[in-house]
Amino acid sequence: MMQDQPEDIIDDAAVATAASLDKDRLLPIANVARLMKRALPENAKIAKDAKDCLQECVSEFISFVTSEASDRCAVEKRKTIGGEDILWALTSLGFDNYSDTLKTYLTKYREQSVKGDRPPRDDVASTVATLQAFEQHQFQQQQQQQQQYQDEYED
Repeated sequence: MMQDQPEDIIDDAAVATAASLDKDRLLPIANVARLMKRALPENAKIAKDAKDCLQECVSEFISFVTSEASDRCAVEKRKTIGGEDILWALTSLGFDNYSDTLKTYLTKYREQSVKGDRPPRDDVASTVATLQAFEQHQFQQQQQQQQQYQDEYED
């Protein structure tokens, strides 16, 4: 029987560590699945690979926006990323439409925080619903534009 070479053991440990670190950067799959279910009809089912894919995408998007906000804070010699930094990052990355919606949510959140209350879960759910409706609207507009382009191209 062949024994593992020391390099193989180190490589296996490195792969296991990298996989563990990769999982640490992802949002919990249960949270992603819950948000996905809210956007779908009650009888809809979501495949595991769809949840995994969206988990990766959402986590990468958050890292992307946070990195941009962090760069701004570093230039301004600040250590704390605030809500305005995230809104600025969204705008600078071309997600203006999201920043407008989130600016409204941030204002509501701060109003609740001043009162000493957390925002009601209904507010969070309505914000998520608003974002989902906006995304659906954007998707429909893109489909219409593609159809118009195809129609023009065929003529």
